[in-house]
Amino acid sequence: MSMTVSIYDMSLAALQIQLKAWGEPSYRAQQIWEWLYRHKVTDFNAMANLPQALRDRLAAYYQVGRLEQVTTQRSSDGQTVKRLLRLPDGQLIESVLMAYDDKRRTACISTQAGCAMGCVFCATGQMGFARHLSAGEIVEQALLFARQLESEGERLSNVVLMGMGEPLHNYDATLEAIARLNDPDGLNIGQRHITLSTVGLVPAIQRFADEKLQIGLAISLHAVTDQERSQLLPVNRRWPLAELLDAVRYYIAQTGRRVTFEWALIAGENDTVEQAQRLGELLKGLLCHVNLIPLNPTHGYDGQPSNPARVNHFQETLHGYGVSSSVRVRRGIDIQAGCGQLKADVAQSDQQ
Repeated sequence: MSMTVSIYDMSLAALQIQLKAWGEPSYRAQQIWEWLYRHKVTDFNAMANLPQALRDRLAAYYQVGRLEQVTTQRSSDGQTVKRLLRLPDGQLIESVLMAYDDKRRTACISTQAGCAMGCVFCATGQMGFARHLSAGEIVEQALLFARQLESEGERLSNVVLMGMGEPLHNYDATLEAIARLNDPDGLNIGQRHITLSTVGLVPAIQRFADEKLQIGLAISLHAVTDQERSQLLPVNRRWPLAELLDAVRYYIAQTGRRVTFEWALIAGENDTVEQAQRLGELLKGLLCHVNLIPLNPTHGYDGQPSNPARVNHFQETLHGYGVSSSVRVRRGIDIQAGCGQLKADVAQSDQQ
């Protein structure tokens, strides 16, 4: 493992301090920043307007990223690319790129190696928690896709923090990464084109609301009673539905932003008309949208995705309560693009 530090783990302020200590003029930090995030270079020697001595010194202390690509998979329709990446300490994480017909190019990136939340149907939750990612490790995943897209004449337009891990459990690094993604001198992705997904860490949602950002907030809901939700999402035992919905209302009041609720449709479990009616009662009048997601099957959970007819009935029922919803297109099923699935498969293969 290299002892050099990833320069992506340096904030602009930290970079300025380092360069000042080296006796460099203050504007050098901004030049380096733009080479890293606007031009997306991978080698200090490509930073043409820096003196060679400074380039050499940077290379002696830092690396331009430290994520190692282990494997890449492409879906049969060519619309989804999934990467398994190795961190310097050997931990594995995943990131996914999804292409849409309206020219959106969305990166789904991880904020942790593993996850401590233990959601029973999630491949990442089944593997447990290893560690938080640094802000640089979070941003570098997006940079890898942005660099690839630019080489193809396209642009990374959206980022969703919906990969491995719970973003609000890694709060400070996640917020620093969001700032870097949004920075006009960074990746320059608008706040409304960035979405953060959480299982419902109530104090962190309230703290996030007080940031008054225009970042999209998506909440994994999946059940309408505390008993049912606690069986699927253990976090509900700590912060039950009433407290979660109070935090959602506070978030809406602070930001004016509509909240998305994610609902993984599990055949015979939470995809009935009765469940849709209870969900409609729970959410009616709230500034929200429901993202209906036929379950992505995993090795560690026996549930199966709902069939299209059940999905349609569920959606029609919600509409009757004035609750808007959409059905997420199931992407990358043939390459197991659900978070944690590729890592789980690699780990299983290594054990055989």
